[in-house]
Amino acid sequence: MGEEVKKNSKKKGSFREYVEAIGAAVLIALIIRLFVVEAFKIPSGSMLPTLSVGDHIFVNKFVYGLRLPFMKTKFIDGKKPDRGDVIVFIFPEDESKDFIKRVVGLPGDFIRLEEKDVFINGERLKTQQLKANEYPGDKRRLILKNSIEETIPFVRGWRDFDFYHELLGSNEHTIQYERYMPRHSFEVTVPEGMYFVMGDNRDNSADSREWGFVPEGNIKGKAMFVWLSLDKDHGGIRWHEFGRWID
Repeated sequence: MGEEVKKNSKKKGSFREYVEAIGAAVLIALIIRLFVVEAFKIPSGSMLPTLSVGDHIFVNKFVYGLRLPFMKTKFIDGKKPDRGDVIVFIFPEDESKDFIKRVVGLPGDFIRLEEKDVFINGERLKTQQLKANEYPGDKRRLILKNSIEETIPFVRGWRDFDFYHELLGSNEHTIQYERYMPRHSFEVTVPEGMYFVMGDNRDNSADSREWGFVPEGNIKGKAMFVWLSLDKDHGGIRWHEFGRWID
């Protein structure tokens, strides 16, 4: 009888250890998600060619400071967003949605758009046009050439787009424009505490040109890297995208 009691106690002790271990793991995962890193899925093509539909990314949530869960109040300050940062933010017109765009204008900047040219405080952003072609032996990629050569994920209808390298702050990245799209001139001054954002798919992005500015309090974090990329055009996985840092 005494031996049976010891066995039951040992089983209860082991079960309690398992429960405590699982609880601790869940708590750590929750803390990491709330304050450190969160995973997001890209549902649209507004950030092509930088991010494709089906990309799964990690976002650094503490780089711009730590906020109370489910609130916009910071309790630890971080760095300010820079021009060229790819950020995830709460959509100002519907706070149940998260958007991802690139920071173009900082508080106080004067932004002017003329055709494919972007001016910040009177200075035109430097661009270099790239020649696109199919990547030999890999239908999931395109190759872009000029003075340098790079590959990007396949873009549906790529022959109807012009691709450019754009230098924004210290960040160099690739953007695309529809070849024959008419565009209107646009100019605006970014208010204090606000940011002007645009998608890299410049003619197919609902962004600050349409709905206005992103309040600093709405910014959740900075995009880090792709950890999974599901190919919606050809099926399967874009293995070459695994671990790619987002510039």
